[in-house]
Amino acid sequence: MVRVAVLRMEGTNCEMESLLAFSRLGAEAEYVHINEVERGRKHLEDYQILFFPGGFSAGDYVRAGAIFAARIKASFMRDLVKFVDEGKLIIGVCNGFQILTELGLLPAVDGAVSDEPQAALTTNDSTKFECRWVYVRNEDRGKCVFLRRYGEGEIIPLPVAHAEGKFVVRDENTLNKMIEEGQIAFRYVAPDGGKATYPWNPNGSVHDIAGICNPQGNVLGLMPHPERAFFRIQHPDWTRDTWEGDGAGKRIFQAAIEYAGRKL
Repeated sequence: MVRVAVLRMEGTNCEMESLLAFSRLGAEAEYVHINEVERGRKHLEDYQILFFPGGFSAGDYVRAGAIFAARIKASFMRDLVKFVDEGKLIIGVCNGFQILTELGLLPAVDGAVSDEPQAALTTNDSTKFECRWVYVRNEDRGKCVFLRRYGEGEIIPLPVAHAEGKFVVRDENTLNKMIEEGQIAFRYVAPDGGKATYPWNPNGSVHDIAGICNPQGNVLGLMPHPERAFFRIQHPDWTRDTWEGDGAGKRIFQAAIEYAGRKL
């Protein structure tokens, strides 16, 4: 059975929705507090998937995700890099995405991990907390494990809820490498698939980026919340005749479990 660790600390949220998403699909998911890993009570090697949920870890003091990332770097960063090198799966949503960029696990254009952050999630252009459903397009070219259940160019609805979700890169060269290597997972689009201006790009992210993966395709970070789009009834338009099937976010969890069950 695929084992999943939902890593949390003070201030994280959506961990219950995230854990239940994996559990409902047959995985053995459990909460793992960062204290348990730091003190050797839980070990990353016992899991195939690591999930960083959303929220406001440590109150988002200093920067969003910075304290959570700093504690990992000080205690079990080597184990986390080994986890990635072994091909195991990591997904970070919202605050989790912020943590992964702080750790250097994303975008990691030059290897498994960068010594310094190559990108960041910074304050929304609106300077407001943005909470709404948006549309994102699958930009994956076959690299990202988590997106294998989406069609090429498929547009799906997902909800966002963040104040610091604007994706920026260290320099233009970093962005170009990401594009060339097919690391863009999702981009914000308008409902008709056109260019995403505000509010469809809720934060002003460069290149309308909503999610990215690492060069190996086994680490995914995204600002929209797939765990909040697991069931069709979570979408505000679910009763309309044109709305069919499960929630659009469910397929991310399905793809991760299927891959881990076959490969790991």
